[in-house]
Amino acid sequence: MTKIVGENAPFGANSPFFHIIKEGLNGLVDGEDFYDLLAEDVVFEYVITVPGYPRRVEGRQKIIDLYSDYDDYITLRSADNLRVHRDPETSTVVLEYEVHGTSPVTGRPYDNRFVSVVTIEDSKVTHWRDYLDPIAVFDAQGWPQGGRS
Repeated sequence: MTKIVGENAPFGANSPFFHIIKEGLNGLVDGEDFYDLLAEDVVFEYVITVPGYPRRVEGRQKIIDLYSDYDDYITLRSADNLRVHRDPETSTVVLEYEVHGTSPVTGRPYDNRFVSVVTIEDSKVTHWRDYLDPIAVFDAQGWPQGGRS
């Protein structure tokens, strides 16, 4: 196990996101931070996402690169409402959870719900399929210009 990012980074050991994911995958994965949970050749699919975001990303380093400026757009303060559904026969876990924070760009709150379908092999995440509420992103970022009040 290797720390890939600093403990206080958005996906580091102290991040709310890492804590909720680690809790949901407890006993199934090993890692010091979110990225360390991922296999080198992990595949991420973003099924429901926002315009301009990739639909598919292959490789841990590309995931690290994708999220490298995450804290420029979202500062997370907490994550909760975890629900875990495990299928041991397929090594698949479905995680339902919420994250809460603020957009440093607009100062608006960010509250989003996710469903992540995660496949695990050899104590590492090999596939991650993500569903989120794009309207929550739009509201936090003020898209379209002015957004909802």
